[in-house]
Amino acid sequence: MKFIIAISCALFMCFSCLAATSQSYILGPGDKIEIKVFGQPELEVIALLGNSGEVNYPFLGKIELSGLTVSQVEQTISHGLAPDYLVNPDVYAQVIEYRPFYIHGEVKKPGGYPYQPGMTVNQAVALAGGLTERASLDKIYVYKEQRKQQQVKGDLNSQIAAGDTIKIEQRLF
Repeated sequence: MKFIIAISCALFMCFSCLAATSQSYILGPGDKIEIKVFGQPELEVIALLGNSGEVNYPFLGKIELSGLTVSQVEQTISHGLAPDYLVNPDVYAQVIEYRPFYIHGEVKKPGGYPYQPGMTVNQAVALAGGLTERASLDKIYVYKEQRKQQQVKGDLNSQIAAGDTIKIEQRLF
């Protein structure tokens, strides 16, 4: 019985972690988002954010979503619809597909891969087919999306975000 409770608690903490991550996740170009208004199927929009970060939403026109969280998107749409179009609109938004992260250097399949909240360098390496025999575990660098020119020293347990670039250098033999 204690084992089942422990698993339930661990799963709850994992889901609450993901929920917290998705609430603090900042939208940017390359994210695919879905917006729904309860009882209003004509107001459902699925959009891929381009470089402008804008979407064209029914009744409201172009709305800048880049730089907002999902909660802020819901509030923005709700406030836009409330006074003139709907009484107390129930708006729901979610990220359907996150913008990719990139990994290069001493991995078997370098390139861009789909991001998932809570991802670590180790998970990114697994998606890239693993490390090569020349990879250095001491020379892992993460270039954060906001500061592409600044490298941050990392390790296999370092957290990454959507849009980040991971570089794994060669070790000396």
